[in-house]
Amino acid sequence: MSSSSANSAAAAGDDYALERVPIGARRPMRDLLWIELGMVTATSEFVLAATLGYSMTLAHAMIAVLIGTAILIALSATIGLMGTREGLPSGLLARWCGFGDLGAAAISLCIVIGNVAWFGVQNAICASAIQRATGGRLSFVLASTLTGIVLIIIAALGFKSLARTAGLVVPLFVVVAGYGTYKVLAGTSFAVLLHSAPLGPHMSIVTGVGLVVGSFVVGAVLTPDLSRFCKKSSDVVWVMAISLFVGQVVLGMAGVVLAHAARTQDVVAIIFNVAGWLGVAVVFLATLKLNDVNLYSSSLHLMNMIQIVFRKEVSRTLLTVAAGAVGTLFSVLGILDHIVQFLTLLGLTLTPVAGILAVDYFLVHPGRVAAVRTRGELKTGAGFWYPGAFAAWVCGALAAYFLHGGIPSVTSILVAAAVYSAWSFCFDGWRPGLKLATQSLKKDQAAASVR
Repeated sequence: MSSSSANSAAAAGDDYALERVPIGARRPMRDLLWIELGMVTATSEFVLAATLGYSMTLAHAMIAVLIGTAILIALSATIGLMGTREGLPSGLLARWCGFGDLGAAAISLCIVIGNVAWFGVQNAICASAIQRATGGRLSFVLASTLTGIVLIIIAALGFKSLARTAGLVVPLFVVVAGYGTYKVLAGTSFAVLLHSAPLGPHMSIVTGVGLVVGSFVVGAVLTPDLSRFCKKSSDVVWVMAISLFVGQVVLGMAGVVLAHAARTQDVVAIIFNVAGWLGVAVVFLATLKLNDVNLYSSSLHLMNMIQIVFRKEVSRTLLTVAAGAVGTLFSVLGILDHIVQFLTLLGLTLTPVAGILAVDYFLVHPGRVAAVRTRGELKTGAGFWYPGAFAAWVCGALAAYFLHGGIPSVTSILVAAAVYSAWSFCFDGWRPGLKLATQSLKKDQAAASVR
């Protein structure tokens, strides 16, 4: 076997974590659709929606869900489009879209910490449900270990495994959750629910929109990790529109209605009590189809970070096992309950990255990623760091923490995009306009011909 064939085989075995996904390796739209549906149709959506329903009228909650979903679709499709066009995961895109090696490594580190920790949190929730369902006959430690092993195997097998798992699990989850919802709502008048007043403290529509957007904004930033396998740009747009509508609007509104019908925000517990063992199945299925993606994305960013820092390429399968083992260990030790607030803040810190990536890719340096990809320089030559991206990142994160009165995630993205654009205008010579964007592409192509 030639060296190029061996390299291609190795890249395929690592799911092209540090390479462009070849056209021949792209997957049908339905594969990505199943995976994204698995990410957004989760018990967490019930919890979020029930929170809205407990503190808002049905009409106001519906408005908040629809606006928030529209924002998420636009953001996810925009960032996901970058992954589809270039065939690259978010870690490699970050290197060439403003952040350089240092910035991309910092982003990957935050994502690995967040995803592995959330993997442990979700795994612990699943193990607790199994322990309760078995009356303690299956201990928490054993249940947590077994579910962790299952998830590690699925994630280690790569994108195709994620798609197959989601294709089996999502329909089961929808049926089980739908049954539990039907049992709770049976005999309830929708007209009465429509005019019922919320029981909890008042929540504004803007706050509700912020909760909806914040629930998936990090997932939107990581969309290229999956959308790089799409065959065409329209695929990722349709996938994000369909999946987010089903997860946020359909499932979300079911949670809002349940909160009004049951007069409580703990609607997940009610469904579990009504559905019995099916309720446990809901928890397990929800954990399965969300946590395998968390672990998969962690492995991609671990590879990216290690390649940047040590200039070594480590097997993605090995890194998946290691990350999964750490997450499972944390869930067994029970230490993750104390850092949930930290993880939430970490997710908000990652939000402004989306604005910087989009501005650099579509406005400031259009064509640069394609040019360096053609020259085969994806893993080298991106530059150590760029102060403009760091300044925009910090400003975006601070805006999310300290600017009140709007939607924190959206404010963060817009501030980061504005600061990065201003920095590029003042210090890097960028000027808006199609002509200059075309010149930027021609400049990169000329440099490629010289090399």
